[in-house]
Amino acid sequence: MKQDTLWGHPKGLYILFFTELWERFSYYGMRAILILYLVAQTDEHNPGFGWDNATALELYGWYTMLVYALGVPGGLLADRLIGQKKSVMLGGALIIVGHALLVMNDLTAFYSGLVVIILGVGALKPNISSMVGGLYRPGDGKRDSAFTIFYVGINIGAFSAPLIVGYVGEVINWNYGFGLAGIGMALGQIVFVYGQRYLKDVGNFVPKHIEVGTLKVKKLTKIEQDRIVVLLLSFVIVVVFWAAYEQAGGLMNLYAKQKIDRVLLGFEIPASFLQSLHAFYVILIGAPMAWFWVQWAKKGWENSSLFKMGLGTIITGFGFLLLVAAAMETMNTLSGKASIYWMFGAYFLHVVGELCISPISLSFITKMAPAKYMSFMMGAYFFAIAIGNKLAGMVGEAAMQAGELTIFWGLFGFCVGFGLLLILFVSKLKKLTHGADDIEEPATVVEPG
Repeated sequence: MKQDTLWGHPKGLYILFFTELWERFSYYGMRAILILYLVAQTDEHNPGFGWDNATALELYGWYTMLVYALGVPGGLLADRLIGQKKSVMLGGALIIVGHALLVMNDLTAFYSGLVVIILGVGALKPNISSMVGGLYRPGDGKRDSAFTIFYVGINIGAFSAPLIVGYVGEVINWNYGFGLAGIGMALGQIVFVYGQRYLKDVGNFVPKHIEVGTLKVKKLTKIEQDRIVVLLLSFVIVVVFWAAYEQAGGLMNLYAKQKIDRVLLGFEIPASFLQSLHAFYVILIGAPMAWFWVQWAKKGWENSSLFKMGLGTIITGFGFLLLVAAAMETMNTLSGKASIYWMFGAYFLHVVGELCISPISLSFITKMAPAKYMSFMMGAYFFAIAIGNKLAGMVGEAAMQAGELTIFWGLFGFCVGFGLLLILFVSKLKKLTHGADDIEEPATVVEPG
């Protein structure tokens, strides 16, 4: 099929780019202020719920888990009933309603808003990612670079949200912050509706034809079974990575608020602002890293998705080694606070790890999953993220008893050890892909013209 293109990619990619940008603005705006809102004292000028750290981390863990866990029924909804495109539309509408509920200064409305947002993200998130893959033919070398563009693009939303929503929520009024995040999703919904003409051939519902009176389902071939196995193994990597990475919105967010000296040039940086560092670094180094992997592949060195994911896990682990140094500093200073530069460095290494894992794993799914189970497997990927998020919350809760220093040491050791083990078995795991992880040409970041 002939597609309108821009800079070498279908224009539909950029519609999905901006839709997801605003959805991530909504999500990361919410994420930046949620736990700070929960622990804010009720007698402050901008009052919150006054919860203790452990209770707040528990709710945070459940929320971030369920946001991604609902991707499984969201994928099934698209595969079996309404298609990816309508699922994205429905999800966006639910997210807008959820944020409207959060604006109300009422506990029941707060919980109801969280539930509706969870349902909305579950319907939207796996299906918009599947639509990106659907824009490209199998073996198209631009697929990996498309996911990198998509990933860098959504981080524009993730970068701006903690600064804008974070400031409005943390400094002015928490409820205004939640409302502003909802406005972001409304803008994303407008973009998606406007761009339907560029998405005519992707994300449509295709009825599954089943013989009358039977429940026959076509069995997977041996090659498809092997690819499913290696795909499920890659989800274990995803769980480990997100259990470490998602400390950012929970434990690391509280740590920045309570134990980091955030004064720079006479200005105290709001803790929520640090949540923008991840996205800032993605925007800064996303394209150079995509170029780096192209050059790496040209030299004939190991370039498989699984190798990149193992390396990313190791690099993420070293980010926690910097936080170990921060925790040691807090024990050796009169103020009991550590330099903010440890946080800058830790977030940077986490993002290098992220760029070796998240966009690569999304692309890996579109290569490995049988077409008839694409949305379901994408939903399963987000379920793996959900498990990682819940584990992240549990690790954060454990830090309230064991102490941050112990937890940071543990995360460093586990991530590095797990990544090294994965790299050791890469050659054996690659055989299960049966060549599907190979591409016809090296991926490039953007092809102008």
